[in-house]
Amino acid sequence: MDKKKAAILAGALAGTWTLASLAALGIGMERGPLKCLHKVYMMAKPGNNTRYCLDGTAQIEHSPLAGLHGAFLGSSVTYGAKSLHESFADFLCRRNGISYVKEAVNGTTLSTRHKNSYIERMEKNLSPDEQFDFFVCQLSTNDAARKVLLGEIAKGKDRASFDTETVTGAIEYILSYVKDTWGCPVIFYTGPRFDSPAYEAMVERLRELKNKWDFEIVDLWDPKVAGKVTDSEYSLYMADPVHPTRAGYKVWWMPVFEKKLTEMFGEKK
Repeated sequence: MDKKKAAILAGALAGTWTLASLAALGIGMERGPLKCLHKVYMMAKPGNNTRYCLDGTAQIEHSPLAGLHGAFLGSSVTYGAKSLHESFADFLCRRNGISYVKEAVNGTTLSTRHKNSYIERMEKNLSPDEQFDFFVCQLSTNDAARKVLLGEIAKGKDRASFDTETVTGAIEYILSYVKDTWGCPVIFYTGPRFDSPAYEAMVERLRELKNKWDFEIVDLWDPKVAGKVTDSEYSLYMADPVHPTRAGYKVWWMPVFEKKLTEMFGEKK
């Protein structure tokens, strides 16, 4: 580490620099002392207290979801970027005895306009030989942040006709690919409300696509689905307007996903 970065790190440890300050200077959190600093910073958040950690999650006896095998595709929210890499996917599966694959990379988009897209990783990293019982996909906030075009709903279901550089085309491609490859139910999920007209338009488009593709939505954008939380609960549950803490995933989000999957599979098992 050069002298400049060492001085900034010392300032951060002393409390005179924030993670936002480091990011503004182009200093990443992905390796070395800065990675350790990021971990310490995140652990200091009340919502990331060890009382909410994955290891402290007890498995339900005789869960109706036990034995299922699922896939989770997404970016930082699915990964657990602000919760020490423990997201709702990990809590949900640990609690219910579900085996799973979590294909999540920070900063990635649905759209193939950017590298390492959902589609690219889905086709490359998820084996067609897997026997998935369900497939969960995140409606990524990164597409809104990067101003990816919303696009139009295609007239048919020919995968070759979808413009995957747009949000709509990418969603349709994923829905078609999962149906043809694994033949399992798909659940798209949204983030809770934050100030983003572009993301709100993506949520509305997702709702429109449900009529065409017959998939499930965990619509956390809708307060009726997410449930009302107080200001103090929100501060505990969210590290920022987009990313939950461990508590947010475990206490707030996990029951919503658990309810959805139980509705889908509980009576069948």
